[in-house]
Amino acid sequence: MRILVTGGCGFIGSNFIRFILNKYTDYEITNLDALTYAGNTENLRDIDGLSRYRFVEGRIEDPRAVRDAIRGCDAVINFAAESHVDRSIENAQPFLMTNIVGLQILLDIARATKSVKRFIHISTDEVYGSHESEEGTFHEDSPLQPNSPYAASKAGGDLLVRSYIRTYGYDAILVRPSNNYGPYQFPEKLIPLMITNLMEGKKVPVYGRGLNIRDWLFVEDTCRAIDIILHRGDPGEVYNVGGGNERRNIEVVKKVLELMGAEEDHIEYVPDRPGHDYRYSISSEKIKTRLGWHPEVDFEEGIRRTIAWYRENQWWWQPLKERLSKESQGFWTGRQ
Repeated sequence: MRILVTGGCGFIGSNFIRFILNKYTDYEITNLDALTYAGNTENLRDIDGLSRYRFVEGRIEDPRAVRDAIRGCDAVINFAAESHVDRSIENAQPFLMTNIVGLQILLDIARATKSVKRFIHISTDEVYGSHESEEGTFHEDSPLQPNSPYAASKAGGDLLVRSYIRTYGYDAILVRPSNNYGPYQFPEKLIPLMITNLMEGKKVPVYGRGLNIRDWLFVEDTCRAIDIILHRGDPGEVYNVGGGNERRNIEVVKKVLELMGAEEDHIEYVPDRPGHDYRYSISSEKIKTRLGWHPEVDFEEGIRRTIAWYRENQWWWQPLKERLSKESQGFWTGRQ
């Protein structure tokens, strides 16, 4: 199989490329990535030069770049997205351009490319909005009620994909994972920000009192889910992919502190984010019962493995932190 992965130099995309090339020795991957602030060719330095891997620098908003990258591919998996909530609050326009306009261009070219038989779009659990209590969970047919510009742009993209499925009978599938964490995650996100701040002897910022609840999913489990969906998912379906690890942000912070041998006086409570969603919760029963996927990495094991990776790969994250520290926007306190 030949696969076009868009956004493959990002966090989940780079982990997915490595996962697929390691699992399938006869698969080829073309990676189309714009190399924006969160895209990093160093994420795939270990496979650079592999004959089954090709990198194309370009945006999904650029039809010429997409046509070059998609040539001869059997499937498209779209990770390309602007994805940081705080950045979307500062400026929503880049999110609309990539997450909706870019997606439309990618869909049109993929649909016109006869070799492409499957299109998988990676969305997010944030399109469902927030539960305001500890009760209930979102299913694939729950209404979309996004609350941030980022989530709204992703919901708009989901509806666009749905329209291509219904209007054109296109073989597209939507995947909505919960909060991912693991190696190669950009260090403005909550868990890598905590780990790297502690390694640098800095405080760990926490929004409000840290009571917001998220469902955490180790990135390798996400890669396994997408692999199964690629090969056995039903056309036109939506699949939630959750870790079953709902935790308050402050619980996550304290677990990282515990595992790194740090005291709670490292916590710095900061003013809450505007419109901060209280709780994300999704049901993964569809992918479990229909496709047999289950998360394999429990939360504590995943956190331990993530801490170990950042400790062993300071060469990767330190230049990124130095660049972030020079920014004047002051919003990168961690995706929560």
